[in-house]
Amino acid sequence: MTSQRDNITRSFKIGDELEVNRLGYGAMRLTGQPGNFGPYPQWDQGLTLLRRAHDLGITFFDSAWAYGPETADRIVGEALEGRDAVIATKGGVDKPEPGRILVDGSRDTLLRQIDKALVNLRRDRIDLFQLHRVDPDTPIETSVRALAEAQADGRIRHIGLSNVTRADLDRALSVTAIASVQNRFNMAETSEQDLVEFTAEQGIAFIPYGPLGANPMQPGAKLDPKQALAWLLARSPNIIVIPGTTSIVHLDDNWRAWDLVSTAKDGGAA
Repeated sequence: MTSQRDNITRSFKIGDELEVNRLGYGAMRLTGQPGNFGPYPQWDQGLTLLRRAHDLGITFFDSAWAYGPETADRIVGEALEGRDAVIATKGGVDKPEPGRILVDGSRDTLLRQIDKALVNLRRDRIDLFQLHRVDPDTPIETSVRALAEAQADGRIRHIGLSNVTRADLDRALSVTAIASVQNRFNMAETSEQDLVEFTAEQGIAFIPYGPLGANPMQPGAKLDPKQALAWLLARSPNIIVIPGTTSIVHLDDNWRAWDLVSTAKDGGAA
């Protein structure tokens, strides 16, 4: 149990500068089904939901090249164009068909995906670009150097990692600063607790995916949404939660998780 739970705040500064509400939104579900493949069929409703999220006070939105692929970036970009929001996306993974995942962390692929993501997200610079998975055929240092190249020329602002070990993170940190880690973590799956604590000590955001215990390829939460989100928000001040939903009712309910955070601090699951 992290020693920082008594210092819970509603915001966190990504890269020590981009301040966001720690209850964000994950856009994976705003895609076609099955397999998060293809464009979201209720596109206009998705736009309305994303704008409702921002109106509530959600300022951090997480997407990825592989969601769709590309279509989640597009709907997020269209919905939030001109709005003051921090948008994260991921690259290094592609999905040519439902259930088929291709991992490619090479420099050329990452830079190509960054250029296309700028168009899809309708942004001049991507706030946070995360390596979606470590490519077994490309050293993580090579992938991170490519992201650092895009950071140096102004295409991305901060660099993050997803699905990494502590050893992966250490190797990446030997190349450049890392602003976020996105691994699976929730009140029923706590094996990443040591990494949560390490990232907190380093001022690195920890963005747990699967916060409600759901299968990434299937809709539906396995954990009580408000309790699970409150537990995460109370767990450590560097955690930014990104529940995804296609329902405005569920979106509003998730936002109310803040009301339970004090309860989670005092007596939540360990």
